[in-house]
Amino acid sequence: MLSFGAYLFGLWSRYLIYVGLLFQALYMTSRGIELGRLPLVGAHDTVTFLSLSIVTFSIPFRVLLKGSSGFHAGTVILCLLLTAFSLFSRPYNMPLPPVLRTFWFEVHVVMAFLSYALFALSAILGYVYLKEGDALLDGMQYRAVLVGYCLFTLSIIFGGIWAYLAWGTYWLWTPKELWTSILWLFYGFYLHARLRQWWTGRPMAILSITGFAIVMFTYLGVSLLMKSSHSF
Repeated sequence: MLSFGAYLFGLWSRYLIYVGLLFQALYMTSRGIELGRLPLVGAHDTVTFLSLSIVTFSIPFRVLLKGSSGFHAGTVILCLLLTAFSLFSRPYNMPLPPVLRTFWFEVHVVMAFLSYALFALSAILGYVYLKEGDALLDGMQYRAVLVGYCLFTLSIIFGGIWAYLAWGTYWLWTPKELWTSILWLFYGFYLHARLRQWWTGRPMAILSITGFAIVMFTYLGVSLLMKSSHSF
């Protein structure tokens, strides 16, 4: 709740976004100590971690953009929405089943949400580019996607190892895994399209925004609406 309030007032006072980040970091740390594990299971914890990751990764972008009001507003509004969603999601406080008590699961989840955070920032940069047309934004969103894509690929690899140890197969083609494949192919297309001159500028900005929409459906839509091993 404190982080939500800090983000809300952060729309008017830019430095309060860091206060919200501090509150979220303290909250996640306290939950981890209380549970004796990484608090990254269920919608409440993962959405909170996603919001925290977005603000953390936004710091170097904010420095390079010298306090762009559009980027600041986009970051704060997205984190407000995510934090509000987490407030209405029930925390998962039960002991983890044996299948989740493994290093491979933890690193798989961490890598996935770090990549989601970078894809989110790329979408915000794309939106600001559509409004301002600054070439610097075009290059920054590409770099965000490139790093995010590498982390997402690592997440898939670690997830495959976890799946093999848990179920004896690297890939099950559940709805979550199907949409994960679609997401990975989409951003692979993004990175290749960026090498063609006619895709730079507005087309890449639109692709960034579209990509994050696919991210949110892969993360929340599939988990909430479809039966899967990743359902909440």
